[in-house]
Amino acid sequence: MAGKIVHFELQTKDASRAKRFYGSLFGWKFKDSEIPGVEYYSIEGIEPGGGLNPRQDAPGPVVYFDTDDIEATIRKVRELGGKADEKQPIPAMGWFAGCTDTEGNNFSLYQNDPSVPMEMPEQEAGASSR
Repeated sequence: MAGKIVHFELQTKDASRAKRFYGSLFGWKFKDSEIPGVEYYSIEGIEPGGGLNPRQDAPGPVVYFDTDDIEATIRKVRELGGKADEKQPIPAMGWFAGCTDTEGNNFSLYQNDPSVPMEMPEQEAGASSR
């Protein structure tokens, strides 16, 4: 359903420390994404899905909103005065795009697509992620 919250990420400067904190606080268990070259930990067994994203700039939580057509939604974000990155692959899961609304809030879009391959063409693989 378009606009439904489907995922959230807690940005962390120290993933080990964050896993200890949230594991003790909520009993969360974490699984490594196992995506080559990406440090990312999924939180197991919660709805909506969540994860820990180790980043040095750690801007705060990011909410992912579902969309049926990520490219059309990216265009609409831009038409409405927001900012949107180009879509990025999540191998075997789908696509995401980092966005900023007109008030400066960061959020992301997500389109489910299990057919996204592990290896991306060179021009897409070199694109920056949020």
